[in-house]
Amino acid sequence: MKSVFIVPALLAVLASAAPSEELTKRYATSEPTVYLAGDSTMAKARSSSPTTGWGQFFSKYLEGIEVVNRAIGGRSARSFTREGRFDEILKVVKPGDFVIISFGHNDVGSPRKNDNGRSACGGSGDETCISDKDGEVVQTYPTYMREAGKKMIDAGARVIISSPTPKNICQSGKCEYTPTRFTDLSKQVVESLGEAASFIDHGQYVANEFMRLGKEKVDVFYPVDYTHPSPDGSKLIAELYVKAVLCSKGVMAPFVSVDESSLPGECI
Repeated sequence: MKSVFIVPALLAVLASAAPSEELTKRYATSEPTVYLAGDSTMAKARSSSPTTGWGQFFSKYLEGIEVVNRAIGGRSARSFTREGRFDEILKVVKPGDFVIISFGHNDVGSPRKNDNGRSACGGSGDETCISDKDGEVVQTYPTYMREAGKKMIDAGARVIISSPTPKNICQSGKCEYTPTRFTDLSKQVVESLGEAASFIDHGQYVANEFMRLGKEKVDVFYPVDYTHPSPDGSKLIAELYVKAVLCSKGVMAPFVSVDESSLPGECI
């Protein structure tokens, strides 16, 4: 019975955003799935680990949609591509599904010197670099993200690209946040993909809430290092993603099962 009510809600949001008729038809599905593609800050960790990613908690705030977490620790947009992990999602994604993509933690560095297999070539366009390890032609972060997004869209999926979640922004003693270059690069990718893609500034939502909470509370969320949150920290980070989805009033908002007022943070 749920699907009978979800589809009209979805179409109503689509209409309010004034997408094309073709796009509306593409997303008019009653049984969508959302696939998560990212690194350890999104991935579910082993049960014995004191840290985990926010994707583990995402489904708790949704209704009428299945969540499949394909994120895996230590990956970048480049290595996720090279290992065929985007292709694995493409094998199962169907029209009306969602694909949430978030990288940026492991994409730093240079493949030209001591290549670790994860670093993207610097630049914001179609520049390439040659890996000093094996001669691989390495693309830029936007190229990997754009190519993955385009393939998902061509398969009928709605793509949501998110800014990277911040590390512990209070580690210096003062809670402060400066977005990395991957935030602006992600925005540029979304603009290039057109109306079938959208951007969620997850990093800013998390940073704003961390600054409100203060150092003492935020430090507790990072028991191992400054990058990987505890389950409680990741639960909060998941709630802030849901908040951002509702605030954006995008096509995924009708699948949120909680009220905006019950979630932390403020719309930006």
